[in-house]
Amino acid sequence: MEWIVLGLFCAALVLGIVLDVSMLWALGFGLLLFWVYGRRRGFSWRALAKMTWEGVATVWKILFTFLLIGVMTALWRAAGTVPFLVCQASKLIRPGVFLLMSFLLNCGLSVLTGTSFGTAATMGVICAAMGTAMGVWPVLTGGAILSGVFFGDRCSPVSTSALLVAAITKTNIYDNIKAMLRTALLPFLLTCAIYGALGFSVHGTGAGLDLQAVFAGSFRLHWTALIPAAVILILAAFRVNVRLAMTASILSALPVCLFLQGMPVREVLLSALRGFTPADPEAAALVSGGGILSMLNVSAIVCLSSSYSGLFQKTGLLDGCKRGAARLNRALGRYRATAVVSIPAGMVACNQTLAILLTEQLCRDHYENKGDLALDLEDSAAITSPLIPWCIAGAVPLAMVGAPRTALLLAVYLWLIPLLRSLRRRA
Repeated sequence: MEWIVLGLFCAALVLGIVLDVSMLWALGFGLLLFWVYGRRRGFSWRALAKMTWEGVATVWKILFTFLLIGVMTALWRAAGTVPFLVCQASKLIRPGVFLLMSFLLNCGLSVLTGTSFGTAATMGVICAAMGTAMGVWPVLTGGAILSGVFFGDRCSPVSTSALLVAAITKTNIYDNIKAMLRTALLPFLLTCAIYGALGFSVHGTGAGLDLQAVFAGSFRLHWTALIPAAVILILAAFRVNVRLAMTASILSALPVCLFLQGMPVREVLLSALRGFTPADPEAAALVSGGGILSMLNVSAIVCLSSSYSGLFQKTGLLDGCKRGAARLNRALGRYRATAVVSIPAGMVACNQTLAILLTEQLCRDHYENKGDLALDLEDSAAITSPLIPWCIAGAVPLAMVGAPRTALLLAVYLWLIPLLRSLRRRA
């Protein structure tokens, strides 16, 4: 019966992708399926409700963090922080170093904002437009952008996926980031070298985008717009609690919005709730977004996905899968087994959040040290999910920048991390 239930859940996820409906419908159907399975196993409705709540309780703190991220990213846009960063960074792009700089600039912005989707929608869109103007093969551009946006999505202190991993493994996010930077160093350097070498194939005279002119009508592009970003970087360097660091960044953005950009208080508050959208359509196409409402969908996905963990653990639904994972662990070693498990988990889940949660459920028993588990989840499920063509983790950023899905093949950074980890003698 277990395989029938899991098969129906997989079918619901795939159908959701095919019909292009919200993932929440499939996840809600999955929760209903798992409750029915639990009843067939003899559990009461009250016991099933308790199991569900226990799963949600493991990540309740992160749901508040997501709301802070929504407010922060909206106010960074409204304060001119993101436009100023994007405008200054775009000046560094030249034809010969276009691919390398596209990778590095998306790395930088994704570390600051912690979001792959948000980075793709801003810096990624701009790099893609420049690449088109220079006649760069979109597969190359898309690969470089995707590599960059997931650099920060993996190891930013304000990344939703990194915060999720820290929450479910009960580890400190700054300790996790320190470990992630060690395993990322060689892949990062090799990625720079590869995109730098491929850049010799790019010919052109310029990118043809005057971002200063685009943003000048909507923002005052003054250096003080960088204050909110500087605040969170400084506090992160001192390992201040992430929620406190984000709160401080939000508070520092308020006077910038009010006095530098001249926004009315009501407009600032509405931007924090609904997201910021400049009046100018051209600027709006590049920097709109953020807000509490923008995080409700991802919060609901995390909430529903995490509710499964208690059900899986106590009903024994995944016991057969766990035995298979244990055999892989004995045959391949701990990291390699986790990486292999993360691939079908991502193929089934179709999103990064559920892929991380499923992989953790199946592989947690192989680890005595929670820090090792957190690192291996970040080096497997967090970055293998975007490489699955139908998974929204990679498909959505590529769609945002207008790149074909074959660009996944040239997302060099995402391939190198699991490859180099797997080649280690003790993986």
